[in-house]
Amino acid sequence: MKTLSDFKGFAGELPERDEKLPALFVGHGSPMNAIEDNEFSRAWHELGQTLPRPDAILCISAHWETSGTFVTAMERPKTIHDFGGFPQALFDVQYPAPGDPRLVEETRRLSRHADIQPDHAWGLDHGCWSVLENVYPAADIPVVQLSLDRTKPAAWHYEMAKDLASLRKRGVLILGSGNMVHNLRVIDWRNPNGGYDWAEETSAKMKELIEAGDHATLANYGLIGAGATLAIPTPEHYLPLLYVLALQEKNERATFFSDELVMGSIAMTSVKIA
Repeated sequence: MKTLSDFKGFAGELPERDEKLPALFVGHGSPMNAIEDNEFSRAWHELGQTLPRPDAILCISAHWETSGTFVTAMERPKTIHDFGGFPQALFDVQYPAPGDPRLVEETRRLSRHADIQPDHAWGLDHGCWSVLENVYPAADIPVVQLSLDRTKPAAWHYEMAKDLASLRKRGVLILGSGNMVHNLRVIDWRNPNGGYDWAEETSAKMKELIEAGDHATLANYGLIGAGATLAIPTPEHYLPLLYVLALQEKNERATFFSDELVMGSIAMTSVKIA
């Protein structure tokens, strides 16, 4: 097994930059957004045209849950097709972005809340590459994934994310990928656009809290309202939002894009912190 120092080009710490990069939460929805031309894929493509180009990307995806916290630490993370029942064209997609040993070590060093361990088996799952396939289609920016510790409460994840704030000054784009509202059990396949009343109400309340900077309520999402039980039946798609909100500084705004509900119970709402 390779150690981190076996990566080609290993070169110590990530250098600090003059500009601080934005932090992004992207509602990724269906993996088909990776290859379809729609309002979401076009919005992601526009991000790649307008964001400052990062030196590396740290992605927190809803689709990598672990006991403990891990980072992908391989030279060439594989493209994981962690789904079924989709066209072959989606399975043919490869996203061959390199890893980044400096980012792995810096992430591990910064973390006070978790003893982050290097992982050599995972890769880039569709929560990560389905978005990046549109944002940076050349796959020429190093990508590292950080796992979600399923044993920890939401408030712990929010505090954990604060440890990583200085990465934004070191050329790292921190990308959370999930969905604020995500309930596949009650999805309405006949209604591609729009949401159930409870989804609309809960989404609106979440956005009010984000705009107000009320992260305490968002990190204890049971306080959001009765609809939160349906909107967040399991936490993995919601937690990446907390990783991004935790990075917001006092002089920064949260702005929304791709702000749509689809199939009744999926919020594609995305948030930019800058």
